[in-house]
Amino acid sequence: MAEVTALFWDLGGVVLTNGWDRTARHAAVEKFGLNMAEFDERHDAFFNGLETGRISLPEYLERTVFYRERAFTLDDFKKFVFDRSQILPESFPVLGEVAKTKKYFVAALNNESFEINEYRIETFNLRAYFNVFFSSCYMGLRKPENEIYRRALYMAHRKPAECVFIDDRALNVESAKQVGMRGIHFQNANQLRSELAAHGVKLDAK
Repeated sequence: MAEVTALFWDLGGVVLTNGWDRTARHAAVEKFGLNMAEFDERHDAFFNGLETGRISLPEYLERTVFYRERAFTLDDFKKFVFDRSQILPESFPVLGEVAKTKKYFVAALNNESFEINEYRIETFNLRAYFNVFFSSCYMGLRKPENEIYRRALYMAHRKPAECVFIDDRALNVESAKQVGMRGIHFQNANQLRSELAAHGVKLDAK
């Protein structure tokens, strides 16, 4: 079996909380008193464009929330969205241990809108851990489409068999395996350490 030279990480649900998932959206609906059915219908219409970088977060919010007058501002809502992002304290250090070895090409492969992605990169100093960000908003593609994995591999100049992909969603891991990558379906930090070790990935725990 080929030696692992690269690790591709999902962010939300693995090392950070999800940025704008169903739980966060429903919390926003409750906090701001939105109509759930109305919001969900509009969200479904514009979410793919948001995550593939074709529309901005302000444009998405104008179409899903601010198409009528509200008692709160766009900035109020954006702050709520950004505040959903937090470090996952048990698993984030695993990423740090991998990065410290300096043995591996470490890439993010995540679905995220441009503004939330940029916020998370800056707020959590993610450039200190990742060599590159193959985010859906930059790639114009989303997981679980196989093509986003293929393009990330082409751009990284890596063979699939030498790459491990880590994600908390089984379908995304399945797609990575379809293009020849190894996959870890993330459950918790201990399981992640164990499966990385099984793939021969060394961690620097110092």
